[in-house]
Amino acid sequence: MSGEEASKYTQHRQDAIRSAAAVFAEKGYHGSSTRDIAEHLGIKQGSLYYYFKSKEEALAEVCLYALRDYAQQMDVIAASGQPFEAKLIAAITSHISKYREQNGAMKVYHTERLYLPEAKREKLYQLGSGYRQNLENIIEEGVRSGAVRSDLDCHFATQTVIGICNAWGELIVRDPDMELFDVIQKCTDLLSNGFIPK
Repeated sequence: MSGEEASKYTQHRQDAIRSAAAVFAEKGYHGSSTRDIAEHLGIKQGSLYYYFKSKEEALAEVCLYALRDYAQQMDVIAASGQPFEAKLIAAITSHISKYREQNGAMKVYHTERLYLPEAKREKLYQLGSGYRQNLENIIEEGVRSGAVRSDLDCHFATQTVIGICNAWGELIVRDPDMELFDVIQKCTDLLSNGFIPK
């Protein structure tokens, strides 16, 4: 396969993943078929097997698509030399934005991933675990630098940040008219400044 052919195949496979995400998001994994995915993509059902060998493989690829960029972006944020507050803002922005950018895939990841066999969920677990550890490291660095109070339970704080971002992300998926940056700004303000006046 030439470089140009490989590039075209990669693009067409990404289109197939996005079509699978849209179909699974609308109909659910068990309510969907490879025929539905092919029709959404505008190809014959038999041609879909050029991209996926099975519906299960399509689901696995959709879930990986949802998490891969999300986790890689957190790697970049965690490795940057920015101060704590800038890293926190970047992490919240990246996390919530992914729901708008990959709304179908993120919805499928949250609602359908448990239908995958355990071996195929392992890669998803590794990506999610790496994401959580990066965020916890950022918060721990904030404690060490004095930007975050020293008595904070960093693991609890990490899970709380992720929970808030996921909750608002799911609302963004359901309401495409919701103002993304308003949500990001309010979440960042709440997580940075809390409820109590200083």
